[in-house]
Amino acid sequence: MNDFFIYLRLGFDHITDPSGYDHILFVIALCAVYTLRQWRQVLILVTAFTIGHSITLALATLRIINYRTDVIELLIPITILITTVANFFVQEPKSRFSDQPPTSQSRGRYVLALLFGLIHGMGFSNYLRSLLGREADIIQPLLAFNIGLELGQLLIVGIVLCVAHVVLEILNVRRRDWVLIVSGIVAGMALSLIINNELVAG
Repeated sequence: MNDFFIYLRLGFDHITDPSGYDHILFVIALCAVYTLRQWRQVLILVTAFTIGHSITLALATLRIINYRTDVIELLIPITILITTVANFFVQEPKSRFSDQPPTSQSRGRYVLALLFGLIHGMGFSNYLRSLLGREADIIQPLLAFNIGLELGQLLIVGIVLCVAHVVLEILNVRRRDWVLIVSGIVAGMALSLIINNELVAG
C-alpha cells in the first residue's frame, strides 16, 4: 500500500510541478470561461479530460500503443492554443449570474477535452514509464499515478475558479474581459512552447 501512495504523490506532483507547466496551462485554458457557480459543468469537463488521458496513459504505459515523443511534445501546446482560441468564441451569458452556457458549446468543449486528453495521456506516460523501469506489476502504480493526476488537476481547477470568483464578483471585472485576458496570456505561453519545440526539432 505504501507504493500506492508513493505513485499517487508522484502523479499529483507531476501535474502540479511548475517546471512542467504545459498541462497546467491546458487545465487553465479549459476552465477560463467558467465561474465558481458552474462547478458542476467544470466537473463534467474535467471528467472528460480525465477519461481521455486515462485511456492513453494506460495504453502507452502498458506499451500497447507506440508514438513519437517529439510529436506529442509538439501536439500538447497545440491543444492548449486551440482551446484558448475556442475561448474567444464562447458566447457570454445574457445574465451575469447565469450558469447555463449554450448547450452546443458545452458539448463541444466536452468532446474537445476528451480528445485532447488522449494526447496529454501519452505525455504523462513518458514520465510514468521512466519511473516504473522494469517493474513487473504496473497496474497498481498506474492506477495510483492516475488518481494523483486527477487530484492535482482538481486542485488547479479549484484555484482557477476561486481566482475567477474574486476577480468577477469582488473586483467587478467583466466576465468577457477576464476570459480574454486569461486566454490571451495562456495562448502566448502556448505559442512560445510551440516555437521552442520547433527550434529544438530544427
